[in-house]
Amino acid sequence: MPLDRRRWIALLVVLLAATSFDHARVAAQGRPLGPLEDGRVSYFIAPPPADSQSRTGDEELALWALESWQRAGGGQLQFVAAADERTALVRVYWAAAAGGQYGEMRPLDVDGRRGAAVYIRPDTDAFGDPIAQRAGLDSLFRDTIVYLTCLHELGHALGLEHTDDFADIMYFFGFGGDIPEYFGRYRRELAGRTDIRAVAGLSAGDRAQLRALYGAPVTQAAVSDGAN
Repeated sequence: MPLDRRRWIALLVVLLAATSFDHARVAAQGRPLGPLEDGRVSYFIAPPPADSQSRTGDEELALWALESWQRAGGGQLQFVAAADERTALVRVYWAAAAGGQYGEMRPLDVDGRRGAAVYIRPDTDAFGDPIAQRAGLDSLFRDTIVYLTCLHELGHALGLEHTDDFADIMYFFGFGGDIPEYFGRYRRELAGRTDIRAVAGLSAGDRAQLRALYGAPVTQAAVSDGAN
C-alpha cells in the first residue's frame, strides 16, 4: 500500500535528522575540543540508569579512561570535573544495549565550543557469543570491554578518527579481525582490576593522532628550556 502524504513527510523528517546527525558526527572528527583554556577539559560522568546493566565501578572505568588520555597528552590536556552537567565539555552516559553497538559519540555545542556526549553500553550479554560467554565467566574481561569502549569513544570525543590498524584503540571493527582477541590481548595484561588504571591500552598511532590535534607533549626538557 503506498504511503500517504503525512507518512511520507514524517519519514522524510526522520531521514533528514539522521543524515544531519551523521554529518555532524563525521565533521567532529579531526577537530579538537574547545577552544580550551590552558588545556582544561571539563567532564561529567552520569550515574548509570537501572536498565543499562551497569555494575558498581563502571563510572570508575570511565574516569580511568579519561586519565589515560590525559597522560597520553603529556601535559597538553587536563580533565577536571564540571560543577554542572550542562557546562561539561565532555559528558559520559550509560545506555541500554542496542543494535550490537558498544558505544557512541555525539557532538555537542557548549556555549559555542565543540564538546561531545559519549554513550557507553555496558551490557556485554547483548554482544552475543563468544564475547558474552567469556565476559560472563571472567569479570576482568567484562571490565576490559567497558574500559576499552570508554577509551575508544572518548578518543572520538577528543577528535580522533577511526583507523584500520588493529593495534589502535581507534581501530574500526568494520575492518574485521579477531574481535575477541582485540579485547583479550588487553585482558592478558591485567592481574587485577586496579591494573586497568595503569595499563592505558593506547598505541603509538593513538598517541600520534592526539599529538596532531593538541600539540606535542610537554616534556621536562621543554619545561626546563622555558624556564631559562
